[in-house]
Amino acid sequence: MPIAHRRIGTGPVRVIVLHDWFGTSANWGSVLDYFDTDAFSYAFLDYRGYGERREVPGRFDVPEIAEDVLTLADELGWDSFSLIGHSMGGKAVQQVLALAPERVEKLVGLTPVPAGPYEMDAATLGLFRGAAGSAGNRRAIVDLITGNRASGHWVDRMVAHSLEISDEGAFASYLESWRTLDLSDAVKGSPVPVLVLVGEYDAALTAEVMRATWSVWYPNARVHTLPGAGHYPPQETPVAFVTEVESFLR
Repeated sequence: MPIAHRRIGTGPVRVIVLHDWFGTSANWGSVLDYFDTDAFSYAFLDYRGYGERREVPGRFDVPEIAEDVLTLADELGWDSFSLIGHSMGGKAVQQVLALAPERVEKLVGLTPVPAGPYEMDAATLGLFRGAAGSAGNRRAIVDLITGNRASGHWVDRMVAHSLEISDEGAFASYLESWRTLDLSDAVKGSPVPVLVLVGEYDAALTAEVMRATWSVWYPNARVHTLPGAGHYPPQETPVAFVTEVESFLR
């Protein structure tokens, strides 16, 4: 069965887009209205256990996401492509690179999880693990990573969407995969051009974290901070996000 995905644009620059732990291909906000559909072709993938693929069985881990990306690219007839990965998706795009470096043209990491294990203290790990079955935990996480400054209504909508579109078991399994997987040796020294975008108010995946990880492992990486955004620039500052991404991918 073909892999369900959302397609935007018909342009020659081909991009596969991977969502975060809380999101889906449908949860990118108004930014979808601002992509240049004449110059770019975007394919937004849902992970197994999420969105249009909520009932698709699987291992629910980062390597499986990467395998599905390569299968989708084959189905689209894309021998090579660029990748955008948001948060957990930032770890997944690096797994794609490790599996098929010859097919990846450029990487955009959007508030991305680095290639190495993501360390958490006991309290943070408990908060994140509890989020699989708790709306309150999910709300606390979204509020934290957007700098405790976003509209309560917007935060509630984000939480409601994440609960509605994700399988609880898959959600829990992906956490253990993106948190513990170590891809640093596999990607270290890769010449692929990389743009890392961080939000000014993201309290977790900061510019300092990116310079200590992505900038060390990728010699052609550039880290850019998006003013006015936290962990969700496509929703918080959509025009600025698109401008940076498409300027880089062109």
